[in-house]
Amino acid sequence: MAKNTTQTSVFDSTPDSQMYEYKLSVEKVQTELLQYGLTSNQSKVFIYLGKYGAKTAPEVCKALKLPRTETYHLLSALQNKGIVSATFQHPIQFTALPLDKAIWILVNSEKERVKSLEQMEKGLSELWDNIPAFDSIHDEVEEKFQMLQGANQIHSKITEMTDSYNDEFLILGSEKDYLKLYHGDFLESFIKSKQSFRLLSACSDKTTYIFDDLERKNIKKLSKDIENHLCFILKDNGEMLFFTKNANSSEELFAMWTNSKSMVYSMKLLFESLWTNSKNIHL
Repeated sequence: MAKNTTQTSVFDSTPDSQMYEYKLSVEKVQTELLQYGLTSNQSKVFIYLGKYGAKTAPEVCKALKLPRTETYHLLSALQNKGIVSATFQHPIQFTALPLDKAIWILVNSEKERVKSLEQMEKGLSELWDNIPAFDSIHDEVEEKFQMLQGANQIHSKITEMTDSYNDEFLILGSEKDYLKLYHGDFLESFIKSKQSFRLLSACSDKTTYIFDDLERKNIKKLSKDIENHLCFILKDNGEMLFFTKNANSSEELFAMWTNSKSMVYSMKLLFESLWTNSKNIHL
């Protein structure tokens, strides 16, 4: 009598089973893999192959309860990404790469994609500039407000601001805010900058090393009376990014960007007042 090789996967485990603890870990891995560009079912197939070994497409289909046609599409997509390989034997078996190698491939693929997009920018800008503005009646700059959620959106906006400022850049923030700016390489923009910048910081003596490569005359220490819930960035007296939830918050970061003249002017007044009443960082 043929031995029954049907295997219940960890994806089917229930709360009362011994496998359920592993299922929770698998779901966390599955969620994390979404950040690397995999769909939910692609990550599911990858995890299954990675933990259950080489399988045929029908075995994957049956174990994960996926439609047959979708299973073949998923396996093909994972092969195209370079993280699943197939044998030449019959029937064809599919194998997942070790997780560290798979992530390395996915990350480098994303880097190449971004590099390609950057190379396209010049040509795309030229095409854009060749198209006239068909509604240029209103020359006055419209005031705009943009809500930013999460580190990626906020970091992209800060990078855009630091890369394009012409006159002066002002930052006020807590110790944790500046540590995030430092580890995100945002402060490097000021090391050899010919433009003016001033930084108001609540950093302690233990973290003043983040300013080692900067002109200390452009940096002052906030009074201890100022609460660590305030963080904002001003660019050229024309733009402002204000954190509604800063690095001291355990929740996801939120910030607001605006070019509102009145709001920028108000925060500039606040900055100048605090700058006047603050002391220089000690050498």
